[in-house]
Parts: sequence; structure tokens; C-alpha cells
Amino acid sequence: MSLDAPQGQVARTSAEAAPILEARGIGKVYHTRDAETWAIGDITASFAKGEFVSIVGPSGCGKSTFLHMIAGFTKATRGQIVLGGGISGRGKLGYIFQKDTVLPWYTVRQNVSLGPSFIGKPAKEISARVDELLEMAHLRAFAGSYPHQLSGGMRRRVALLMGLANDPELLLLDEPFSALDTHTKTHLHRELLEIWRKLGQTVIMVTHDLDEAVTLSDRVIVLSSRPSSILLDERIDIPHPRDVFTVRQTEMFTRHFTRIWSVLGQQFRKPE
Repeated sequence: MSLDAPQGQVARTSAEAAPILEARGIGKVYHTRDAETWAIGDITASFAKGEFVSIVGPSGCGKSTFLHMIAGFTKATRGQIVLGGGISGRGKLGYIFQKDTVLPWYTVRQNVSLGPSFIGKPAKEISARVDELLEMAHLRAFAGSYPHQLSGGMRRRVALLMGLANDPELLLLDEPFSALDTHTKTHLHRELLEIWRKLGQTVIMVTHDLDEAVTLSDRVIVLSSRPSSILLDERIDIPHPRDVFTVRQTEMFTRHFTRIWSVLGQQFRKPE
């Protein structure tokens, strides 16, 4: 698998290109009283430091399950998840769920401070980190607001900052924008790309939105229907920085979207 940088980006050195995460022959089976169902058949892939990778596939193919195994929420039935690139454990991992986990009785600042407070960072360090993140996400003016006073898009930004507050090396996103309207989602795409370019985390995102995947990602991985395997690992050669409001109108976007859809669409034709 090539790890060459897309045009317009600085190429990684060989040391920097060492995988931060490897999935080696991952499989997952679910047992009931009468039967067993293989959700994931065989996923083998590696992810380089600083990459933004999206995973798409039909419903029930194990996309979210794969993220859960990376995070350590559930175990693989077979195969290995190997963390590398300086990550010694899952403490340097952030996870953004489909439904936000913002606490309604805390202010924006208090919510974003939760992670660093939990691991015992000094108050002065926490305050500086939270200020930095709120500035990046254009939320500084709302630091003292409560979640019920925010729009849906602003709540999602707070949830994103909560996942970034402990400075994770690896950020997992499980359909983070699925409940939002197109206008709000597009603005959040712009802000996510800005934050990612500044902080440099490796991002793995599960999404059902192929437009979203191509707009944001360095690579798009297409999973088959269950028991899933990788059908396509498409490198997106659209240069960064990207204008999320115009990138869909470009020939490169259309080429990647069409190539991915030609594979993904065949999976959608199959009966569940």
C-alpha cells in the first residue's frame, strides 16, 4: 500500500510513515443461542501517522464494530489490532460517538475540560489547552454556555473538542455528522479539516455519506457486505487544503466518487 503524500502536501519521511495502527486479519463473530453470524470476515489494513481515512460500506458490515475493536470496547474473534507509531496504549486515543456525549449540566468549558481533569493534568495546563481548542473551533464566546443554549452544530463541535482535549494521537469518529443538515454538516467539515491540519492526528472515520468521505479523506476504504472484507482502498489525490464548498465541483472529486461508487453501489444491490 503506497503511503505517498497527495499532491500539495508535504511528503512524510520513512520514519513518519511507519503505521500508527495495523489491523491484521481481523474477524468478528456474534453468537446467539441457535446460530453464529460473522459480521467481519477479514480486515487487514494499516494507517499512517497523520492520515485521514474514511470507512464506508453497507449497513451491518461491521464498520462501527471495527472502530470499537480499535478502541478496545470489544475484542476481535480472530486477528490483531496493533498500535504503533509511539502509541503505547489506548490512552492516546480519542473517540467521537454518533450521539454526542456532552453533559447537559456542564458548561462548554467544563465539558471540554473533563478529559484532562480526569487524568489529573494541572489546572493551568487544562485552562490553556481548553482556550486553544475553543479558539480553533470558534467557540470561545460560548465557553460559559450550557448545551441546551447551543445549536446542533455547536454541540457537535463541543463533542469533537472533548475528544481532542487529551491530545490523542489517533481519533476515531463514528458517523459524527449523520444527524445534521447539509448546511451545518458542510461548515463542520471545514472546521474539522482546519483542526486536523493544525493538530495532525491520525483520523479514522466511519460514515454512510460518500460525499463526506471523499471531501475529507486521504483514503477511503470500502467494506463488503458481511462477512466483510476490504473491496477497495482508494487514495484520494485531491490536494490539501481543500475548500469543502467547492471541492465537489472538481473533476478529481467526480473521478474518485465514481470509482468508489462503482464498487460500493454493487454492495447496496445485494439483499440484506
